[in-house]
Amino acid sequence: MFPCLNKTVLGIDCTGCGGQRAALLLFQGEFQEAFFMYPAIYSLGVLMVFLLINLFIRFKYDFQIKMGLIIFNAVVIAGAYIFKMIHIFN
Repeated sequence: MFPCLNKTVLGIDCTGCGGQRAALLLFQGEFQEAFFMYPAIYSLGVLMVFLLINLFIRFKYDFQIKMGLIIFNAVVIAGAYIFKMIHIFN
């Protein structure tokens, strides 16, 4: 696994910490553990699948769907990061 440069240099987790481990857990079939490791793993998967499909098939509201998925992912990532930081410092 690649080490987190932010955690190595600054000593605190970044918003992507746990993503690699969650992907590995997902490929191993540990679905619940993958979610607890990095909650955005599934919503990012949905976004990636939509982006791949949208390369070949155009939808009427594809831009709005993409933006909605991106905003949803940003909220999930930020929320999980804030939750993790609050519990680390308590």
